Amino acid sequence: MAKNYTLEKRKFVISGIVVVAVLIFCLRLFDLQILSDDYKKNADSNAFLNKTQYPSRGAMYDRTGKLLVFNQPAYDITVVMKEISQLDTLDFCRTLNITPTYFKKRMSDIRDKRQNPGYSRYTHQVFMTQLSAEETGVFQEKLFKFPGFYIQRRTIRQYTYNSAAHALGDIAEVSMKDIEADDYYVRGDYIGKQGIEKSYEQYLRGEKGVEVLLRDAHGRIQGHYMDGEFDKKPVPGKNLTLSLDIELQMLAEELMQNKLGSIVAIEPETGEILCFVSAPSYDPSTMVGRQRGANHNLLAQDPQKPLFNRALMSGTPPGSTFKTAQGLVFLQEGIVDTNTTFPCYGKSGFVVGGLSVGCHGHASPIPFIPSISTSCNAYYCWGLYRMIDNKKKYGSAANALTVWKDHMVSMGFGYPLGVDLPGEKRGLIPNAQYYNKIHGEGRWGALRIISTAIGQGEVLLTPIQIANLAATIANRGHFITPHIVKEIEDNELDSIYRFPRHTTVDKAYYEYIVEGMRGAVIGSAYGATCRGANIPGIEVCGKTGTAQNRGKDHSIFMGFAPMDKPKIAVSVYVENGGFGATWAVPIGALMIEKYLTGKIAPEREYKIDYIKNANLIPYDLQKR
Repeated sequence: MAKNYTLEKRKFVISGIVVVAVLIFCLRLFDLQILSDDYKKNADSNAFLNKTQYPSRGAMYDRTGKLLVFNQPAYDITVVMKEISQLDTLDFCRTLNITPTYFKKRMSDIRDKRQNPGYSRYTHQVFMTQLSAEETGVFQEKLFKFPGFYIQRRTIRQYTYNSAAHALGDIAEVSMKDIEADDYYVRGDYIGKQGIEKSYEQYLRGEKGVEVLLRDAHGRIQGHYMDGEFDKKPVPGKNLTLSLDIELQMLAEELMQNKLGSIVAIEPETGEILCFVSAPSYDPSTMVGRQRGANHNLLAQDPQKPLFNRALMSGTPPGSTFKTAQGLVFLQEGIVDTNTTFPCYGKSGFVVGGLSVGCHGHASPIPFIPSISTSCNAYYCWGLYRMIDNKKKYGSAANALTVWKDHMVSMGFGYPLGVDLPGEKRGLIPNAQYYNKIHGEGRWGALRIISTAIGQGEVLLTPIQIANLAATIANRGHFITPHIVKEIEDNELDSIYRFPRHTTVDKAYYEYIVEGMRGAVIGSAYGATCRGANIPGIEVCGKTGTAQNRGKDHSIFMGFAPMDKPKIAVSVYVENGGFGATWAVPIGALMIEKYLTGKIAPEREYKIDYIKNANLIPYDLQKR
């Protein structure tokens, strides 16, 4: 019988089609299960529930061991969309005291992958945050009626003292920008937003843990997968010991009531910040919980700007405190020595041609050290005039100013110091290019910029830079970058907070400044501006400043004590306070006495009430 070749060919074709189909199916299966993890993710999502376990955030203590910031229980409501069934929305809303409109918007936002890029129907999504124990208790009783919703235990911050808000900072829910910057975070997580909470976030936050729970085909939890073999416990955040002295901090805030300004105190030997006040301040506990947003908006709208960190961000004229830095440059450059005298014409002060810079009455001519003690404006105008217009030594005013500027930068001016708090500003030390833009290249000299000599004009320093100047003088020519964290649990501070930075001025010249600042407190034949800082038994060195202002001048004090082996350096800046000796000096003296002796002597206690009750806030900014 003859073969049917057509039939044979059909068999081969059909067999080939079957083989190809099987191969395609196998390749696709291989791709899904081996090459691609999509299938695995979907299978895991159906079979397992990964429940995040949040770590406790690190606590904060002051330098004496007093607890400042700790955690208290709070609760989040989370939802797994896949598990929701027959939800009584009205009952759910009544139980949580929310509106149906809020419920609909919240559920819509959760499903929106642009707002919530980590969204999955099979995993926990945050519905509400930071419920109190009372609110959670009511919801817990009816939880069985709301399948798909869970209670997640979290913590929120609590404060032992109503103090140090600008230093401590606060935490809030992460933004999209935070999530994009660090994949550690997902929607509903919290992150440090300001202060220490922000700058030390990596240490404070800890590490999340996870519970791997097994679900049945209906999505019901059956228990821990493999008896918890794959669970991971959360790692608590690191505790911080701050350099703040909370008793000193609270006194400083009390003294700055009804005032705008700042107080910064530093331990010169270590660069540790002992006190950090920006006034007005606010209660740090108002920035906790679900009302944080509303309270933040109220503070942001306050015309006194309590959220503005004046101690770190306010570029202000340093006034006569800057004469100490000027004097050091003049000594280093050989413009003056301690025997150099300059004339001062009383109220006319410095007079060259038709230009004059006023001063106050004292004997004249005046030598270097008393010029510090009595704060002679004319002396420092003469010094700057001699330096900037010294073409024989420098060739041009621009070259002279560059030398001057480099010395100032070495003292910590003109750039951020590198303080371990967010938002530090640089202030301003003008250079030649700056003046070329204003006056034209080669068209300016010392007389055009003479106000710079006395800490006015274009020179701007932040209050913390002024405090650091006092610490540098106390150390006779070096400083350690100011920092507010003293110790990190099981970790070492950054090296910039452990090693000194030296200025370009010889150590020997600082002794003359110290002598002048001591004379400003105890008096000299030429006068003294800081007599109000003379505390029996404590060798205080001080320097006043009065910064010109369109309204009322700003009152400034910078000082340290004791004179030898100093333990504290402080700057006080009282906006609209008038002369430096009027308000800043007595405030600075109380701060020094409190820190060095632990108390204020009975005969000076009255000053605390007198100072704190003085309202120096301009009328148009006062709360009425």
